[in-house]
Amino acid sequence: MRITMDLELKDTPGQLVLALQPISDFEGNIVSVVHHRDKKTPRGMIPVQVAFDIEGEKVSGLINKLKSIGIIVARVDEERLRESRVGILIGHIVHSDIRDTIDQIDATGYAEVVDLAMSMPGIDQRSSARLVINATGKREMEYAVELLRNIAREKDLLLIEPI
Repeated sequence: MRITMDLELKDTPGQLVLALQPISDFEGNIVSVVHHRDKKTPRGMIPVQVAFDIEGEKVSGLINKLKSIGIIVARVDEERLRESRVGILIGHIVHSDIRDTIDQIDATGYAEVVDLAMSMPGIDQRSSARLVINATGKREMEYAVELLRNIAREKDLLLIEPI
């Protein structure tokens, strides 16, 4: 999961390292650090924004550690579903229960169908559906796409791979 954290640091040497070390200790992978050295928060602190990837279950421990060493955590944003792909299903989508297809992907816990657009030209004609799938990471996205392939095979639908 990608986390963006707004921190407030004292204006003394070593504070940035003090704030970043726990992220490393909790096996976070820092993506960016924006240090606003020329600005001050209303509390007279230096604002720093850090973005990093970390396992979700470690976030609360990290926040507690930062607070215990005097780092103010002003804001935390989580981006759980970072990967996004689009796939197109063609066939008798409604009759093969599109709801079941969506439920199977959503039930994984690591991927979700976040958008669906359908075209149904006639009762006996094949329909098409454009699905947007979001997942927690690249590996999880590959698992979700493999699941969609299996569902399409079972329901005799044509899957146009993620585009």
